[in-house]
Amino acid sequence: MQIKLRNPKDVMKLSKLGCFHQSKLSFLRSFLKEFKNWNYNRDLFNLDENGYGHAVYSFNKNSRTYSLICFGNKIDDKERSDRVIATKWDAAFALYDGIPSKKDIERLALNVPKQEVGRLSYKELTLSRANKSLRVFNHVIESLSNGKQPDLEKLYKVGYLYRTTAVYGSGKFGLADRFRIKNREEIFGPFRLEMMLVYLVRQFTFDQVNHISKLKNPKKAVELDRKICRNLGIGNSTGLGMAPFIVNHPTLLNNWIEARENALASIRKIKNVKNEDFILFKSTLLKFKENLTLWNTESEFQRKKIQGLILDLKKIIHYLDIKDQLADNYLFNEIYIWSEGNLGDECIELIVSIMMEPYDEIVEPLILKMSSDEEKYFDIPCDRTVHELRNILESNYNEILRIDFKKKENNQNFWFISKNKEEPRLSNRHLETGSELEQPLAIARDIKKLYENISNQKNSMKIGKFLSENNELRHIVRRAFIIEKFPYSEIQDNTIGCKLMPIDMLRLKLSFFGAVKFDPRSDKWLRITMFQGAPLPDELESFNDQWIYNTIN
Repeated sequence: MQIKLRNPKDVMKLSKLGCFHQSKLSFLRSFLKEFKNWNYNRDLFNLDENGYGHAVYSFNKNSRTYSLICFGNKIDDKERSDRVIATKWDAAFALYDGIPSKKDIERLALNVPKQEVGRLSYKELTLSRANKSLRVFNHVIESLSNGKQPDLEKLYKVGYLYRTTAVYGSGKFGLADRFRIKNREEIFGPFRLEMMLVYLVRQFTFDQVNHISKLKNPKKAVELDRKICRNLGIGNSTGLGMAPFIVNHPTLLNNWIEARENALASIRKIKNVKNEDFILFKSTLLKFKENLTLWNTESEFQRKKIQGLILDLKKIIHYLDIKDQLADNYLFNEIYIWSEGNLGDECIELIVSIMMEPYDEIVEPLILKMSSDEEKYFDIPCDRTVHELRNILESNYNEILRIDFKKKENNQNFWFISKNKEEPRLSNRHLETGSELEQPLAIARDIKKLYENISNQKNSMKIGKFLSENNELRHIVRRAFIIEKFPYSEIQDNTIGCKLMPIDMLRLKLSFFGAVKFDPRSDKWLRITMFQGAPLPDELESFNDQWIYNTIN
């Protein structure tokens, strides 16, 4: 049976990408599978009665060791902020390549709490910081120190004790450049080290509340129940800083999306679906539906999506209940086609994710293809012709070419880099000054400009000759030749138009990280949860890959 990959012009719409959910392809899940047989240790735990001090956690196997160095810091409540302009945090972290010495820890103690203002070395791989969720953190301390477990309803409404506000890597602030470590087999998958940092930070939060509670009331205190620990994750507060990433890394974006599309196509091609595979698919769908009540948000935008998802889940479950499933060949293809005709994107993309659950043999080889050596595709083929370039634009950007950028609503916003923090920002060019500082992130507008320019050129003109006269279009010519080879490399939308919802860009990337419970705080930033339901580090050997759908009870 012939099943084509879904059309990039449909998949790469931001309204579609903003409905993606985590899956077996997500980085935190593939990280846990990769490291389940590594040795975990808490090597050092030097905190005072208030939880201030430092601790070291590690994963090691054979001759390789990765160590997370944690610093618990004292800050005033008024200094606590999730905004990128913050300068102090409740805790700061660095993932170290190897086993840190006492001198290393002393050096890092002077720099890691400063984050961007500090300086790291090639021995540090990733850097992060986090703030307490005070209402939950203090409640847990109070409960444990008095010999009882915390209120589960209050606890699970938030879902974490700390939330990170950034995780840096790949050479930032002196950290190790990617080229130093990219050939290590265990971290070949995207963002493996960032996922390791977040996972070990989660364990630090549990150890810290247990430690503070014990010292506060040594005779009466109890430890946080391990089942409760498993049902807590790490929060994250993410803003516009993440959005340009998916524009600036087209081949990487393609490899993420293409892996997902190849997985879906392969599953739809299965003629005889095993009974146990269908049961796993349906039971996972039911687990998700049950846990949906824990997806809390104050965002009206997200509430409407959740309400639609609840209704659609009832439809698909009813459809599966009344259908004589195993009598059909190509069962998952039938389910997918029915979903396309009867459900909204939020539910369709959830079903795409859950269809992968029974099929390690399909998914795992695709995970190894999700990285990209982007430099290989940086060169522009200067011997190609304007005629070839025009054909590429008309074939891959036909809807983009119809946008009229002379209309104010289609040219409303501009992306720029903030002076204080060097972070991406978005402003209305008709209301704010500074558009002369615009970053090259208006791909749709630049594609249209390129197309109009080459329309007046001879078909036989070489690209090298064209660029010698139009150097300002070099970046967009490069992208056009990239999309020729990588069909999912480009967002098929206007990233500066009045209808732009930047949180769709954030959710796309975060879904591949493995985030759940997307909670938009505006159209430009949101909170999420990671590793909720995950096994604890000393439980990884008895790994259950279905942990992310475990029902909290």
